[in-house]
Amino acid sequence: MSDNDETLFSGVPHSRTADEVVQQIEQLILDGVLRDGDRLPGERELAQSLDVSRPILREALKELETRGLLISHHGGGTYVADIIGQVFSKPVTDLISRHARATRDYLEYRRELEGLTAELAAKRATDADKALLARIIADMRKAHEDGKAEAELAADVEFHNAVGEAAHNIILLHTMRACYRLLSEGIFFNRKAVFSLPDARERLLEQHVAIHAAIEAGKPLAAKEAAQAHIDFVMQAAAESARSDEWDRIAKLRLIRRDGSQVAGRGTRASKDHGSD
Repeated sequence: MSDNDETLFSGVPHSRTADEVVQQIEQLILDGVLRDGDRLPGERELAQSLDVSRPILREALKELETRGLLISHHGGGTYVADIIGQVFSKPVTDLISRHARATRDYLEYRRELEGLTAELAAKRATDADKALLARIIADMRKAHEDGKAEAELAADVEFHNAVGEAAHNIILLHTMRACYRLLSEGIFFNRKAVFSLPDARERLLEQHVAIHAAIEAGKPLAAKEAAQAHIDFVMQAAAESARSDEWDRIAKLRLIRRDGSQVAGRGTRASKDHGSD
């Protein structure tokens, strides 16, 4: 949380009940302003920002913990709970990770969501949304120019999250965040492998710039098409990366076989043939 966190919270109505505090913090989580892992200000500071007594604040925080939205660490503060990770349960993510077909289905699903999200963002993005997107694109360009792939990958996810926020649809926002969480954790495919393909980084940068330009210009159809073209490229790149990995695996097995270190049967037969001469 930054030094300006007090601006996130405002005084509750004059009745100053715990329910009103709960509603305000819930709204900040629902709107994606407060994210999982964010630490709330200390009790005294938060009570002052909300203009409520500390007993009322404690009651509100306890209720939010009961609802699974906040987690308190004894002596370590209060944090927003990991609610995004719960959209896909662990058994489902484990199941998905064991089946290659899921990669195609995931990207197909994302293609439609990304298109809709970018389309809405082009219609609804505020000046603040556009300023954030421009800042992320600038960071992405710098990481690209500096050859910092990790920073470029981080900016990639941040960009898509920001487009989701600019769409101003809370269901889309949390659905897309869940998708990006799984992508960041490598559940569907290795993003680093896709980035390593020839010209992939240059093309991905161009695609993100195109999405941003369409949103900035307020062109919904162009934004949708740019977002879907981006996912089409990622689908193709993911398939090529997987195919390249398979080719490499097979080639290594052939090399091992040629060396004879794993072909004991062939070596035994060769010895017998030699002995019969």
